[in-house]
Amino acid sequence: MISTGILLAFFTASVILALAPGPDNLFVMAQSAQKGRAAGIFVTLGLATGLIGHTVAVAFGLAAVLRASALAFTMLKGIGAAYLLYLAWQAFRAGVAPGSKEELRPLSKAALYRRGIIMNLTNPKVSLFFMAFLPQFADPRHGSMMIQFFQLGGIFIMATVIVFGLISVVAGGLGKKFSSSALAQKIVNRIASAVFIGLALKLALSER
Repeated sequence: MISTGILLAFFTASVILALAPGPDNLFVMAQSAQKGRAAGIFVTLGLATGLIGHTVAVAFGLAAVLRASALAFTMLKGIGAAYLLYLAWQAFRAGVAPGSKEELRPLSKAALYRRGIIMNLTNPKVSLFFMAFLPQFADPRHGSMMIQFFQLGGIFIMATVIVFGLISVVAGGLGKKFSSSALAQKIVNRIASAVFIGLALKLALSER
């Protein structure tokens, strides 16, 4: 088993990484500001579920396929970029014509949760990051490497949920203040759309 000291160091590093500006926390921030705190929380839970998938990929060596196959990497990031552009279009349309038939209905909790999962799983850089980051804190002398990877992945997910949860509360609170103003809400929607477009371009241009 991994020592408590190493686990604490890993948790600290995970919190710092979660706080650093990146696709996932910017995604949570945009969703929270646009749709409220609860939306950010459910998106965060979806992202955390996606991280479980990446942990499994690293533990079973599947992430190595993305590193070895340019085609697999390109296809996955292409899907992710296309999905982000779709979200950008939805955000751009939201609130443009209040009360009209074109106005978007609030997303369900399940839809927000799925949105987080898709956002995370379609980013191949996460699996490659896990493949580079987790082994630094694992050691064959401490037992099964697979068990250690799952242990480290669980701690990383816990740190992510804590940090992203706080981001959801703060960004959602700020978004709520603007919700009473049609103009302010329109600006928030446009900013969210720009964030999604930026994330899509960043993902599309990323390299292995």
